[in-house]
Amino acid sequence: MKIGNILSITGLSFVMLFSLLVLAADSINFSAILGGAANQSFTLFQFIGPIAGGFLGAAAGALSVLLAEVVSFFWLGKEVNLVNLLRLAPMLFAAIYFAKYARGKFAGALVSLACMAAFIAHPVGQQAWVYSLYWLIPAIALVLPEHLFLRSLGSTFTAHSIGSVIWLYAFPSTAVFWLALIPVVAVERLLFASGISISYVAMNALFSRVEAIAKSGFVFVDQRYALVPAKVN
Repeated sequence: MKIGNILSITGLSFVMLFSLLVLAADSINFSAILGGAANQSFTLFQFIGPIAGGFLGAAAGALSVLLAEVVSFFWLGKEVNLVNLLRLAPMLFAAIYFAKYARGKFAGALVSLACMAAFIAHPVGQQAWVYSLYWLIPAIALVLPEHLFLRSLGSTFTAHSIGSVIWLYAFPSTAVFWLALIPVVAVERLLFASGISISYVAMNALFSRVEAIAKSGFVFVDQRYALVPAKVN
């Protein structure tokens, strides 16, 4: 979706729709964050957030995610500080990666590669450098044959790279802590990638119905996962 289209009534409606969807998903806990602060959990936001980029494009998708995150931020009464503001970034870039993946934009992997360098540059990260190898996955996914699960995997590891680096620089930790997380991250991100893939297929099916009626042209429907096939003129 182009910036000009976002500012139209229809464009803003779709952005708000996704924002509400993402906000609702953010209120449903999925699993506790290992090593995180008390009462912090991953939510279904991890499944829904990235796909906004697939339907709305990079700019509008990131905007819808940001709107939902800002509302959630103040609704939950989070303290306004640098760390909490930076933690808005992971899902924004996950949505951008998801949007750019279909176009084969290798630039989508630059974020995770930059995070890899930042992790290794940290004294603790240097001792646990193998942990950061996970962030090669977004780049590898871009050079392999296109596949929805790889797209989802690259997206969730993009978010993971940013979140991990923020945590590394903001809070004290040890190399043992990061190395112990390696098997946990493998299971966690495979689940997230599966959830993203399933959510994308389900939303494609829904929006294929909506677009067949509304014919708005503002939402990209992947016909491979559509209930209503495209008409051939």
